Amino acid sequence: MNALSKLNHLKFSALRVRSSRWLKKVIPYVLLLFVVSPMVLAQAVPLSPPQLDQLVSRIALYPDPLLAQTLTASTFWGEIPEAATWADQHTYLTGDALAHAIQDDHLGWDPSVLGLLPFHSVLDMMARDPAWTAQLGNAVLTQRSEVMDAVQRMRREARNYGYLVPNGYVNVVDTGGYIEILPLTPGVFYVPYYDPVVVFGRPQPGFVVGTAIRFGPAVTISATFGTWGWWTGPAFFWPAHTIVIGGHPWERVWGNRGTYVHPYPHPWVRPVGPRVEVHHR
Repeated sequence: MNALSKLNHLKFSALRVRSSRWLKKVIPYVLLLFVVSPMVLAQAVPLSPPQLDQLVSRIALYPDPLLAQTLTASTFWGEIPEAATWADQHTYLTGDALAHAIQDDHLGWDPSVLGLLPFHSVLDMMARDPAWTAQLGNAVLTQRSEVMDAVQRMRREARNYGYLVPNGYVNVVDTGGYIEILPLTPGVFYVPYYDPVVVFGRPQPGFVVGTAIRFGPAVTISATFGTWGWWTGPAFFWPAHTIVIGGHPWERVWGNRGTYVHPYPHPWVRPVGPRVEVHHR
């Protein structure tokens, strides 16, 4: 091999080594992008009515405003774990103090996720079962009408078996066509806890149905949470299969999930810069 050939061989070998090193550095990040990012996931296969019934069963008896906020937040399932951790670390904050902490700490999650921060138990439930949360979010994006129908079917079951009734925590409005669950006191919410196997099935002989649903402590949503969807209260327009957030239909679907910006009455401006922690016990 002459000198020129040896030189070209050395150049090629060096280039191959550098390329190999570059690929070893880049490939993990490429794989992480495709594994983690919800924006590159393939559209989920549509779920059947029985599958949707099972999917929504654990949240179907939430008060309508909390349910609406939970459904919309689930479409940002990738943000839920970190938000749940933050909420768990700040359970000592409530009301206006919590709202100010959300602003002060430069939290950059979607407003639908920020609006769930007062409900740390709900976020914890979603974070502990990320597969369920992602499946719910996909269904909300691709089968919203069917998801809402499933909620109504489950509520009807619980109503027919005597579990879902008005009480000191919620008001149950049954129009014959749709069942609404509303807070007894506007702005004060109690998260219900129940076993879906129990409340959506026929009571066993001697079972006291009034003990099947219990409620957590009161969560008060003040006007300072209006920026994150609570200004006029999240709600449903059940006949049209519409989720209403901040007085406007929430129209995020699979096709526009990367670009949709909801028209909140008082838009939340995502903070610039890293998160900070300025609160102490």
